[in-house]
Amino acid sequence: MNLVPALHIGLAIAAELSAQYRDIVVLEKHESYGRETSSRNSEVIHSGIYYPEGSLKSLLCREGAEHLYNLCGTFGIPHKKPGKVIIATAPEELATLEEVFRKGMANQVPDLVMLDGNDLRRLEPHTNGIAAVYSPRTGIVDSHALMTHLYNTARDRGATFAFNSELDWLSRASDHFVVGVKEGQYRFRSRIVINAAGLRSDHVAGLAGLNADKLGYRIRFCKGSYFCYQKPSPVNMLVYPVPHEELVGLGVHATLDMGMRLRFGPDVEYVSDLDYRVVEEKQDIFFAGAAKIIPGLDRDAFSPDMAGIRPKLQGPGEKTRDFVISEESGNGMPGLVNLIGIESPGLTASLAIAKKVAEMVYLHV
Repeated sequence: MNLVPALHIGLAIAAELSAQYRDIVVLEKHESYGRETSSRNSEVIHSGIYYPEGSLKSLLCREGAEHLYNLCGTFGIPHKKPGKVIIATAPEELATLEEVFRKGMANQVPDLVMLDGNDLRRLEPHTNGIAAVYSPRTGIVDSHALMTHLYNTARDRGATFAFNSELDWLSRASDHFVVGVKEGQYRFRSRIVINAAGLRSDHVAGLAGLNADKLGYRIRFCKGSYFCYQKPSPVNMLVYPVPHEELVGLGVHATLDMGMRLRFGPDVEYVSDLDYRVVEEKQDIFFAGAAKIIPGLDRDAFSPDMAGIRPKLQGPGEKTRDFVISEESGNGMPGLVNLIGIESPGLTASLAIAKKVAEMVYLHV
């Protein structure tokens, strides 16, 4: 069984499958795991508020959050549950906020509460909100500690990790796949191939002979930059504005890391290359977005932090797309499982995604 990993998803799948199978090979083109999207995100454990009812993003986010909290509690993976408020800062945003609440209730998000201005000020006094949706089950996790746990679990169960091994050949032959590694000058056979290659997942699907454009598998790189706040955080929980139309982004929002350091971001910038530089000239834009939701911030305390790149299936101005998690027998590739467009809430959903993939594998082994 061959796995082409990225995000936390590949590690989660390897850990899940290694409980039952012993012939797992994980290919990773970098020298270690977590060198792209996995280590460049907000580290938020989402509750599943925003996503269309019945979508994979909604179902797997809610299921994955429970699995993730249980895993962290069992194995001592650092995490916290500070909660989150999504705030309206002007009367014209109230209708959108109410729609967010309705969507969250339809998605059966637990413990969701609608707050008026007075309730919000009692709960989190340092915002500009006039009303809010409160999600007490939203949390944060040390994503690096999580990756280390998943990696160690899979490895200790016998999974083989091949780093510095970039896939450059994938073809179907009889009842198996032939898998080739770039510059390694070696190929091997595998009955199952799981494509969890994140930003390159459309490329891997293409190597197998699938038409990424025809199937709607083409990835668009969407960069999100973050600025950190160099003073003590005035807020004790995550603070989000009302989301953009079609969930293009969730707006410049305030998140906290495990050390309670305040960060703002990410923004939305479609790019053609993997460029992780944070442009310092965006400081004024980030300050303006942050000041809209949290009063009294010091502009000079904003400094560039990091950037990540999301593997989006929709382009600029297009309707948001769901995860693609597809066993490709219907496209003439039995045993190939494609995971494409696994952006947010991919971290939260990772353990649930792994279980879904394991069910697909079980039917084809």
